[in-house]
Amino acid sequence: MASVASTYARAFADVVLSAHLDANRATGGLRRIAQLFGENADLRRVWENPAVPAEQKRHLLDAIVQRESIEKQVRNLVAVLIDHRRVQFLARIVEQLEKELDARLGFAEAQISSARDLSDAEKRALETRIEGITGKKVRARYGLDASLLGGAVVRVGSTIYDGSVKGQLERIREAISS
Repeated sequence: MASVASTYARAFADVVLSAHLDANRATGGLRRIAQLFGENADLRRVWENPAVPAEQKRHLLDAIVQRESIEKQVRNLVAVLIDHRRVQFLARIVEQLEKELDARLGFAEAQISSARDLSDAEKRALETRIEGITGKKVRARYGLDASLLGGAVVRVGSTIYDGSVKGQLERIREAISS
């Protein structure tokens, strides 16, 4: 049901941008509710149970929203999901929303793997280089991969930039064998 998730995500992205909400705060609040929903079996039972009146479900939602200081628009989205029996798609909606907002706000997510921990200066330089290549602001996630031997591998969407020693050795091996 990816279309359900993307439909709600696109609609909520419209709300976030038209109401000039802080996108990080809105997605964070939605992510928090999705986390509570995923971790708490009792909450899932109540929100997914058609025998529980919608008013009680929304009352529970309002208590969560107040306790977590979540924005009214996020609360309204979750209330709509509960009312339309779509709350089980909440985690996928959050994922789609993050992608939708990134695309609309000009962000690219980069997964960067390196053989060793990079210094802050190296990270900034790498992110600046990626921004120059993609033309977008970069949100980087870093990971370690000792098999790279040195250098880094960057994945932005489906594009991979391989600047690792391992990648260079493989390209040399291919050149020699052909």
